[in-house]
Amino acid sequence: MLWQVQEAKQRFSELLRAAASEGPQIVTRHGHEIAVVIEVSEFRRLRGDTADFKDYLRSGPEFDDLELVRSDELPRDIEWAQER
Repeated sequence: MLWQVQEAKQRFSELLRAAASEGPQIVTRHGHEIAVVIEVSEFRRLRGDTADFKDYLRSGPEFDDLELVRSDELPRDIEWAQER
């Protein structure tokens, strides 16, 4: 949808809702397209702002802060089936 600058300023919340529900919204000044309003997720996708897997793993909790305790119990006995 096309929005004139003055209309976009006056109805900014509606412009944002339209961008979220209907997709990119174009803002014009004197009939010339000057800007596009898009959702931030779409902006990041277009810009290529995706974290690589290594950065994703590094963003997790510090393992030094975790209290990991292993049980002292012996594992259960397993009876192996006879081969046929």
